[in-house]
Amino acid sequence: MATFADMVTLLLCFFVLLLSFAEQSETKYRDALGSIRGAFGVREVRAVTDEMAMFDTTSKETKELASQISHDERLLLGVVMRIKSLLEDEDPEIKEGTGVSADRDGVIFSANSAALFQPGSADLSPEATTILDKVITILKDYKLSIVVRGHTDDQPVSTPRYPSNWELSAARSAVALNYIITKGHIQINRAKAVGYADTRPAVPNDSDENRKINQRVEFYLHMPQRDAW
Repeated sequence: MATFADMVTLLLCFFVLLLSFAEQSETKYRDALGSIRGAFGVREVRAVTDEMAMFDTTSKETKELASQISHDERLLLGVVMRIKSLLEDEDPEIKEGTGVSADRDGVIFSANSAALFQPGSADLSPEATTILDKVITILKDYKLSIVVRGHTDDQPVSTPRYPSNWELSAARSAVALNYIITKGHIQINRAKAVGYADTRPAVPNDSDENRKINQRVEFYLHMPQRDAW
């Protein structure tokens, strides 16, 4: 028993030393906590990390930053910058309502539904191909998977074709994804489509301007090893 107790004590000291030498990262702990909560069905929105938020600089600090972040973060950083460069020379009307954000698993490229679809329907507008073709470009440049998310505001929709916002948001995401898969020849196992109706507003539905913002389609480009919706 004495020998066993000595061995356990030495092991304890060894692991305490390892812990003292380890670099603690508050961001990683928060991400781990978010993953645990997600496993138990608790929804948690993980914002872009401080390092990823600095992507817009082109100075010497950017090179130093690139050496500090992980390979996956560098890849996502490149995706964010690539999307911004693709939108840079576009007409302001096309860029209006678009946005790019990132978390540790992927990049969210969002576009206003008015720029993609005819009012109150899932029929693509003439300008929709401009945005969808950029999504295809990203999928061809990077080995990422995609989830197309359809969103609406809180105003109820009731037509024979779309009895509720659920049908409208799901139809829009499916139509957008079908275009991406068909024209881009993207493998179906890299793609998903889902409609969220008005359950995930970007801003409160308390004004016409905010409702327009909530009428959007999100293209979530994420790491293939991460299952996402």
